[in-house]
Amino acid sequence: MTQEITVVARIKAKVGHEETVAAAMVACVPESRAEATNFQYVPNRDLDDPQVFYFIEHWASREALQEHMETPHFKKLADSLKDSVAEPLSVNILQPLVD
Repeated sequence: MTQEITVVARIKAKVGHEETVAAAMVACVPESRAEATNFQYVPNRDLDDPQVFYFIEHWASREALQEHMETPHFKKLADSLKDSVAEPLSVNILQPLVD
């Protein structure tokens, strides 16, 4: 079985902070996609709840995800969101059942 993982990270913005959250997420994309162990990094907005956002990510391994979380651009994203989120970040780390 592969070590590759898919990450679904959910962010709920405070009312009135939706565009701040969206902009911060988009700003993190170029550097995250440039990481050698990243295969997909896509920010999304929930069409049914405009306060809710998701990152859909595909990484080479859990270790690669951990390394990503230590990068300056990820830390900048986390810092820029701290006053704009309505609840703690929810992260699901998934592993495919088949290759």
